[in-house]
Amino acid sequence: MPIKYNLTQELRVKLKKPLGTLIRGSFAETTMRFSEMVKKERPPSIIAVGDTVSRNLAKNHIPANLSIIDNKCMRRNVQSTPFATEKTFHVKNPQGTITEEAVATVQEALQSSQRTKIIVEGEEDLLTLIAIMNAPQDSFVLYGQPHEGIVVVKVTQGKKTEISELLKAMEKGSKN
Repeated sequence: MPIKYNLTQELRVKLKKPLGTLIRGSFAETTMRFSEMVKKERPPSIIAVGDTVSRNLAKNHIPANLSIIDNKCMRRNVQSTPFATEKTFHVKNPQGTITEEAVATVQEALQSSQRTKIIVEGEEDLLTLIAIMNAPQDSFVLYGQPHEGIVVVKVTQGKKTEISELLKAMEKGSKN
């Protein structure tokens, strides 16, 4: 499985900081505030990265165009939450990496007009970067910030440039 990017220790520390707006609070509070943002800004696409965020959006009837999950929460296995999608992909993406397969799958999913779910064998966290790079302008990419709330990244050209620099800083992976 060809690895495209490997997370460096330096970037591991940097990526612990939110990439966008941190909405603090309980699941109910963060979902309500996010719903208000969606009504106000009407993003062309909503991409949820992580099981808890994806589940909370589904429970609150906020449709994500793409959900990226690994059936884990805080590295513990969780029961898969069924939510309505029209297309499902399965990819392998080991912890601390981004595989070529995962990049291609996120790109394909974001080009689809269908509601899509990507189930990752491994870890989905770093796929947030790929989602931001490939999402339409003004889309929202959101993910959980452990023990704090959710992070909402509004996709802009400036944000894509910032993420591009992070990806360039990641070590190129070896062909496995």
